[in-house]
Amino acid sequence: MSTESPLIQSMRTAVAAAPTDVPLRLHLAELLLGEGLGEAAVAEAAVALQHAPGDMGARALMMRAMGLPAPAAERPGPEPTPAPERPRAQEPAPEVPDAPAPPTGFDWAAAENEVADAVPPRFVTPGPTSTAPEAPLAADGGGDPGDAMAWEVDTPGTVTLADVGGMEEIKERLEAAFLAPMRNPELGRLYGKSLRGGLLMYGPPGCGKTFIARAVAGELGASFMSVSINDVLDMWMGNSERNMHEVFETARRQAPCVLFLDEVDALGAKRSRMQHGGMRNTVNQLLTELDGVDGANEGVFVLAATNVPWDVDIALRRPGRLDRTLLVLPPDAPAREAILRYHLRDRPIESVDLGKLVKVTEDLSGADLAHLCESASGRALLDSTRTGVVRMINMKDLLGAAKEIRPSTDPWFASARNVAMFANEGGVYDELLAHLKRKRKL
Repeated sequence: MSTESPLIQSMRTAVAAAPTDVPLRLHLAELLLGEGLGEAAVAEAAVALQHAPGDMGARALMMRAMGLPAPAAERPGPEPTPAPERPRAQEPAPEVPDAPAPPTGFDWAAAENEVADAVPPRFVTPGPTSTAPEAPLAADGGGDPGDAMAWEVDTPGTVTLADVGGMEEIKERLEAAFLAPMRNPELGRLYGKSLRGGLLMYGPPGCGKTFIARAVAGELGASFMSVSINDVLDMWMGNSERNMHEVFETARRQAPCVLFLDEVDALGAKRSRMQHGGMRNTVNQLLTELDGVDGANEGVFVLAATNVPWDVDIALRRPGRLDRTLLVLPPDAPAREAILRYHLRDRPIESVDLGKLVKVTEDLSGADLAHLCESASGRALLDSTRTGVVRMINMKDLLGAAKEIRPSTDPWFASARNVAMFANEGGVYDELLAHLKRKRKL
């Protein structure tokens, strides 16, 4: 293969400084062709054609570089003699008797394929799979309002209640009030029990309500679908109600399916406190979907979670909807040990007494325990950077972090205490009252 001469290298430098100078690039292509570098000449001619698609000189040069004959119209021929007496428009075209017949045509597509690796295309064209035209955007930028949103549905997972550390009382209540009837559809049909259900979980934040919902889906071998207010609410009139309907339609198509409504106090807030008609319509749509029509919700198990059950519309808790409630409290001792073991599993630790650590972390939520492990890791890391000696995380780090962390559940219990004492109509919060009495917080 021929090496480039110093002249060609200088020309390349000049072309790089002025990439849109077509004559300069064509001059470089001529020099390359003269040196026997045909492929490089083809590449330069192709770039010149991108900048000047109608340049006949660039086309002729590319054809010569590719070893093809130039079109007759581009070959040199005798110059016609102009007649000064008569206008050029009226002069007959000169005849070239020796000129060969023009070629049948040049396959520019084939030429483009040959130089595709050397010269990238200037524009991206739709691929062969794009057969349908793209839907135009609406004037507001939101697209066609008739297009349905895509809702993510997780396949049946392997997480079950056995993966929930401790919290045996919650597991027993779930089994008796919710899971047992769903696991025995034959008995359910025998006793006329519908294969559907609704359960409202409430309690302080960070105590594992979402994880429990996923574990219930695993127990039932059902798909899992989590929906929050951001997934449903829309600024355009009627879209929120349509989104709510599409959520339930997707769950029905995926049945058996656990539909988890996170922060249901936002999706189903008390309509008496709402001043915006759109939100009231959304709550009404949620009530309609929960009722179903002609058994439409068979195989759809609705779990809802909230930190403020007293803000949930009372109609949502009517029998046949979210008629069962479950208080999810901060993790008990076995649950705290499982959570701490989980968050310390991949960290370098030594001589950690989990039993002692469990005792000093009472009333901490699962999120608080995760933060404790993170803080202890930060202490060991900072100490290692100061001393220059890498050391393990020990009990001193964990206990020091535990002293600094206050239970994030305390503000919630302070608010719930007044509700449980003075707004416990029908014994809805009896379970909460019993817990507060055990903790001597009344």
